[in-house]
Amino acid sequence: MTKKTAEQAFVRERNLSSVLRLIHTQSPISRAQLAVITGLNKSTISSLVDELLMRNLVHETGSNSGATGRPATWLEINPQAGLIIGVELGVDFVSVAVTDLMGNILWRRREDTNPAEDQNKIIEQTLQVVKEAICVNKKKGSRFFGIGVSMPGVVDLKEGVLIFAPNLDWRNVPFKKIFSESTKLNTFIENDANAAAFAEHLFGTARENQDFIFVFAGVGIGSGLFLNGHLYRGMNGYAGEIGHSPIMDESSPTVCHCGNRGCWETYANQQSIIQRVQTRLEANNHTSIIPKLIAEQRQQLSISIIKQAADLGDEEAIESITEVGHAMGKGFAGLINIFNPEKIILGGPLSVIGEYLLPAIKETIAHHSFLPKIDQRVEVELSSFGPDASLVGAVAIVADDVFAKPMSI
Repeated sequence: MTKKTAEQAFVRERNLSSVLRLIHTQSPISRAQLAVITGLNKSTISSLVDELLMRNLVHETGSNSGATGRPATWLEINPQAGLIIGVELGVDFVSVAVTDLMGNILWRRREDTNPAEDQNKIIEQTLQVVKEAICVNKKKGSRFFGIGVSMPGVVDLKEGVLIFAPNLDWRNVPFKKIFSESTKLNTFIENDANAAAFAEHLFGTARENQDFIFVFAGVGIGSGLFLNGHLYRGMNGYAGEIGHSPIMDESSPTVCHCGNRGCWETYANQQSIIQRVQTRLEANNHTSIIPKLIAEQRQQLSISIIKQAADLGDEEAIESITEVGHAMGKGFAGLINIFNPEKIILGGPLSVIGEYLLPAIKETIAHHSFLPKIDQRVEVELSSFGPDASLVGAVAIVADDVFAKPMSI
């Protein structure tokens, strides 16, 4: 390929990607509207749209035949263009989903895992679920665009390696190589919070936001930082590990999984809520409904039990969640002071009790944000995808690659 030919191919793909993304974000949209927004002439737009139609990435969905003048044909992303496999590797579970190009879940499976087991056993368990997903959905005759895998830890995107997952104590695991060799599909690896931020930006509540922060709260706390319309990764790609920001002094009795004391996540994660409830029950469980729920369901104290109790008005549950909400709010206030975002989104496993967390978070933000006028402009809300944010995010990173490189499809 000559230099000129390569340059023409680069420009062609860049234009195809721009048009495809516009169809995704502003559909239904016409060819004429695409020409106005992009500044490209109508013949170029027509050629680009024809190629996207040929590649089955978009489809025509009707026309405004009732309007005056020549009818305009509407264009939208074709959800049936292909399938994507999303994998969320949690601390004590694995979730696998198969979706269409728009992130709609067509098939899913969730299995518990034991973090105390050998990592190879957990990886093999995950691969078996992925292979089942491929086998079941291959029968539908659709092509697979690839596999996205989200996980709790620091990730080397270029090599597809999990560098370190504090809550699993896993180091230097070559996930991209493992999954691509096992499935023969293009594989993408991403940190769970970054993946969740991608989900909101591509499919969710932050599609129109250029500056927002996704806070992923569960066993730990991480974040995805979208700044000026792009995910901010930092010098080595490891930005966003906000859960390990020290908010208490070194005399703190709680040791974080990372080995340090005073980390934000030790005061605002799911274990913190469970410990607070347990302490309250040990002091006084005569009025709480939680012991009864535990006995009836034959389960250990968990976020699910605590939510059930809170829904029934249990004071021990509600007050414990509120305390953690205040601890979360301090971290949120710090993020607002540093980044001045349009929006902060709370997602991950703890979003199931988000309705109880948000009031305390917002109250604390009002007291601790540096400039009172800043927090009034920041929207603080729950994820569109709740506990599935990282799973949908694993899908989103594959879909984003399709939108970025349509000529490779």
